[in-house]
Amino acid sequence: MQYNLKIMVVAGEASGDLHAAKLVRALRASAPDVEFEFFGAAGGHLRSAKVEPIVKSDNFSVVGLPEIARAIPMFLGAFRELKKAAVARKADAAILVDFPDFNLRLAKSLKKSGITVVYYISPQLWAWREYRIEIIRKYVDLLITILPFEKNWYAARGVSNVEYVGSPLAREVHPTMSKEEFCRENDLNLSKPIVSLLPGSRHKEITRILPEMLRTAGIMLGRQREIQFVIALASVRKESEVQDAFQTVKDEFPGLASRIKTIAGKTYDVLNSSDAAAITSGTATMEAGFIGTPMVIVYKTSAINYKLLRPLISVEHFGLVNLVAGKRVATEMIQDEFSPLALADDLFRLLEPKHNASMRAEIKSAADKLGHGGASATAADLIINLLEQKNSVSK
Repeated sequence: MQYNLKIMVVAGEASGDLHAAKLVRALRASAPDVEFEFFGAAGGHLRSAKVEPIVKSDNFSVVGLPEIARAIPMFLGAFRELKKAAVARKADAAILVDFPDFNLRLAKSLKKSGITVVYYISPQLWAWREYRIEIIRKYVDLLITILPFEKNWYAARGVSNVEYVGSPLAREVHPTMSKEEFCRENDLNLSKPIVSLLPGSRHKEITRILPEMLRTAGIMLGRQREIQFVIALASVRKESEVQDAFQTVKDEFPGLASRIKTIAGKTYDVLNSSDAAAITSGTATMEAGFIGTPMVIVYKTSAINYKLLRPLISVEHFGLVNLVAGKRVATEMIQDEFSPLALADDLFRLLEPKHNASMRAEIKSAADKLGHGGASATAADLIINLLEQKNSVSK
């Protein structure tokens, strides 16, 4: 006998959309006797997983207080549409994925409407704005975490409805080809150093960070012309954004655009083939960790954003690979510390064979702490079990 479950899924950024889509597929596999109706805020990955988009989340990824302020009407409209749909359809549950500034408010509203709330990928309350834990305590039925220290962190603060499943990337980050095949396909010399540049998945990250990375490449090529540079462009970004970044440095480094390849949508293959990488702080640092690519972690936002937000951040490390390792495995260059010259110097150090091998071992060790696969399936089982308890639904 089949049962029907109506579940709203809300993801706001590219990485959350990807993880949410994996979870949706895992839910279907976990409960084959259930007829699921998924709807919510969906990007390309969720839509491919047959989640009905009440709103499309493709433009939700906004960084910086001024930018967020300008986007408030969009977010308010999305909030109203999602709340309306969840109530009208009598959703059995809402699965809210990361995206805390939006989803924590939505959790409160949905729970007050009698909807079971699951939060997948815990908001990083341990890093900043810890006071938001009260929302988790009051309005979230199940919090599913992907970092190994989070469950104990919440337990120490009296929140027990927390389960750790490991990273959904564990054992799922794999290149599709060997380094030899990648070099042959992209006209790269296998015997010469390859340095990859990962400028992030948000437009503002591209505009602020990629020009500094390109200046770094210009400096390094001035010292060692045999280095090959590859920009790993996120699938949600456009080639034109890269060309705009090249325009900002063309007078400083004439002809630089002809020395750097841009490869879109093949981040894992780029990282696997790289001797070192400059990576914008975010999910990509853990992807590089799983692959084992030595890296420097960078980030830069506007001066006003950094001035306002930095005092709220309470962790020692920004990079996920460093947070998981519990120490500074990869160099971090944040805001004013991030300069082309400093980044060039550190990337040159990473190209030294002894230092390169040492970092590969350390970041692999950190990545091993993030579980050994099956996070999406484990999370799906937890959600089904919760709904069975609440709604007496059998698989």
